[in-house]
Amino acid sequence: SSAMHDVKELVNHLPDDASIEDVQYHLHVLEKVRKGRGDISHGRHYTTEEARGTVKQMAQTIRKL
Repeated sequence: SSAMHDVKELVNHLPDDASIEDVQYHLHVLEKVRKGRGDISHGRHYTTEEARGTVKQMAQTIRKL
């Protein structure tokens, strides 16, 4: 769906007393989700096993410091 559609849906689901900060936070999260979905659809992602391997390598590197 389009960005404008998603923003309208977001605003419609926020309570009437939502602050500007609330709106900004939810827009930030919405943008991150949209970016993540785009990355996934373009093959820019890691499997769980790949992520675990990367974290394990990072932990080993940190232990050596």
